Amino acid sequence: MPNETDNTSRTGSLWRRYVYFGIPVVGAAVAFVAGILAWGAFNTAMEMTNTPQFCISCHEMRDNVYQEYTGTIHDVNRSGVGAVCSDCHVPKDWTHKIIRKIQASKELYGKVVGTISTPEKFDAKRLELAMHEWERMKNSDSRECRNCHDFESMLPEKQQPRARQQHLNAIESGQTCIDCHKGIAHLDLRDRADEEYIEALEAPNPKFAREIPEIYLASLARVEAAEAAAAEAAAAEARAAREAEAGRIASAVEKALAEERAKAEPADAGGEAAAPAAASAAASGQEVASDIDWSAVEPVGVTMFYPGQASFEWVQNGRNHGGARPFTKGGDNCSTCHAKELADMGQRIVTGEKLEPTPIPGKRGSIDATVQATHDEENLYLRLQFQAAAHTPVPFVDGGMMDPDNPVKVAMMIAGTGIEYVEQAGCWATCHNDNRYMPDAPDEAALAAAGEMAARIGATEYVTKYIAESRSEIELRGRNDKPLGGWDKLKEEADIAAFLDGGTFMDVLRAEPAGGDNGHILDARRAATGAALETSLMQDGETWTAVIKRPLVTGAPGDVAIEAGQVYTVGFAIHDDFTTGRFHHVSLDWKMALDDPAAGINVVGR
Repeated sequence: MPNETDNTSRTGSLWRRYVYFGIPVVGAAVAFVAGILAWGAFNTAMEMTNTPQFCISCHEMRDNVYQEYTGTIHDVNRSGVGAVCSDCHVPKDWTHKIIRKIQASKELYGKVVGTISTPEKFDAKRLELAMHEWERMKNSDSRECRNCHDFESMLPEKQQPRARQQHLNAIESGQTCIDCHKGIAHLDLRDRADEEYIEALEAPNPKFAREIPEIYLASLARVEAAEAAAAEAAAAEARAAREAEAGRIASAVEKALAEERAKAEPADAGGEAAAPAAASAAASGQEVASDIDWSAVEPVGVTMFYPGQASFEWVQNGRNHGGARPFTKGGDNCSTCHAKELADMGQRIVTGEKLEPTPIPGKRGSIDATVQATHDEENLYLRLQFQAAAHTPVPFVDGGMMDPDNPVKVAMMIAGTGIEYVEQAGCWATCHNDNRYMPDAPDEAALAAAGEMAARIGATEYVTKYIAESRSEIELRGRNDKPLGGWDKLKEEADIAAFLDGGTFMDVLRAEPAGGDNGHILDARRAATGAALETSLMQDGETWTAVIKRPLVTGAPGDVAIEAGQVYTVGFAIHDDFTTGRFHHVSLDWKMALDDPAAGINVVGR
């Protein structure tokens, strides 16, 4: 029988009995199993730190950012696919995950010392925290976003027009998700950051540029074809409606003529019949250019939306407007992104959801109008029609009407030369943050203190529209709470006169029920400076019709000469329901030319 010493020797030799390449097999197996268990324990513990329950175990997260996240589209949505904290803030691959965890360990120190332990402390620190995340995601080409969202999987036909255009720009220029999509799960702090920081952060990175995926191009072609077909169908329906209306009017006129002839027999019916014909023309708003057969002039659909307090400065301010960089740096027009969403955009603004601190209850957010334009050798003829709407009283004006004498006013602006951004923004180049009813409009004391300068622009009660070229400085960023705009930075009279002589102004044609006006905008809104207009603006049933007749070339101050071979940037505005100032509906940028089918507004020859 072996003794105890022998048993111990044999037992100990089990660890060394089987050796492979000098390594005890049993010992290696035990170490391997122990390693797996240790790795499993470590990985399980680390994954536990990726759960929402772990994240909100700290009151700093639970009471602040988690409350903002709850209910967002990344939390709950129609598909039931949500994203939790770690999906956005922790990389999936091992290397970057470990790096992120090591970085996050510094947050434990902040927890211990109470850096963000109260809502006030958290709010004071959150811009810095957000900037850290913005920069991390920018540097990684929004890696965590792309775990779920990918350009190769996007179908433009399932996206809104603005989104499909922005995504196309991003693919080609090298922009990444976080450039545009800040504040989608938490409070949007973009407007707190310095504009120069935002501009640098959101600059395209050529390294991120990609080839446009074939699936994206195919989808884009399908949706554009479908939209073109829908537009053509709508145009055909409109043509049929116009022809039916023209037939109805012709039939009514013929009937009236026949009745008058029967009453006047055997007298000459020509003079008697003229009265009903004139009445019919007046009823459809055609006293001006009554000899034009408008049914032969193709109409163009122009949607005008309610702009609220969206000023020209706001358009260029990257903190407030996500499209500022594409506009100022990329050369995009306002219509590039917004042309197909005007109704929705206007509704959001008119209801006070954004850019409107004093909403008018019930006011419509957009107006669908039709514009027809024709010309002869001497004159431009413009006809604009739109549907009337029920009266919605203005709650902050006695009597509910801002302009009781004018239920409707219709205007058209024609851009002159040398106005920065006017070809991209149209009439927006005249709308500033310090105009009447705007956020930085000067009060009576400021206007009185301006003295002669205010008198030069007629600013006794308020500042009218102007173009930036008439000012020596325009404040765009609003640093240190400086008001946006530049109403009080007026250039010398000689400079203004030179601009007027050189064609740097906006020509303004306006029709009102009682008459019309031909003025311009340069240092201020100037009325009755151009050649005389012939206008009419009348209501027939539910339809308002405005007609403007203006000489093509007048030579008058503030009048843009309209000549063949030139393309002009134009914009339209409707003040309906007794409104004035910014409480109107406006179009985006349009192009107008004589006998040019490529122009949005093709002024066809008679």
